[in-house]
Amino acid sequence: MNYSKPQAINILMADDDEDDRLLTQDALDESRVLNTINFVNDGVELIEYLRNEGGYSDKERYQRPNLILLDLNMPRMDGREALKIIKADAKLRSIPVVILTTSKEEEDKLRGYDSGAASYIAKPVNFEGLVELMKNLGKYWIEIVELP
Repeated sequence: MNYSKPQAINILMADDDEDDRLLTQDALDESRVLNTINFVNDGVELIEYLRNEGGYSDKERYQRPNLILLDLNMPRMDGREALKIIKADAKLRSIPVVILTTSKEEEDKLRGYDSGAASYIAKPVNFEGLVELMKNLGKYWIEIVELP
């Protein structure tokens, strides 16, 4: 299999847990995955970011992500509702969404895939697991998959 030269991708992570965001940033740095990553706290901010609305109106600063990492359990608007909105929007639906959550409920997995998620991943319980996950995500989404 021929892999093309890796190129940086723009990742947007929606997660209300500050510790999870910091650990993910550290894991990406540790894994040496080529990327930029931005964070939002909930589904409302995610949709505003993607549509360049509200505090995210600067299109240069808040560029369209190549990949969204989405937690399911967030305040105001949870990941389930945000995913449905993203996949119903003709301008946004082509962005791959990876559900990255603590939920291991079978119903959440089925609903996530039915709603258009590209992948469903349970958050690792330790930092080493998160680093390994970020390496694998990077390899797959940067080196193997051709993103739009």
